[in-house]
Amino acid sequence: MGRGRQKAKATKQARDIKYYSPNTDYSALERELTGPSSRVKSHFPDDPPEPDYSAYEDKYAEDDDDEVDTRWIG
Repeated sequence: MGRGRQKAKATKQARDIKYYSPNTDYSALERELTGPSSRVKSHFPDDPPEPDYSAYEDKYAEDDDDEVDTRWIG
């Protein structure tokens, strides 16, 4: 195929894609955007609450001041 015919075909395909407008199912879109309905149950149980670790905060706190870069550069 010559360059002119190839360019014309590419232009036609680009125009077809640009102006293509499929039929939109607005009811399906509305169902998707509103989220799960009351009849759909989750397969996963609710996450248990995270335990309170505040008592261990000071005991296992990291000290960034003590870190020294011991890599040898040279």
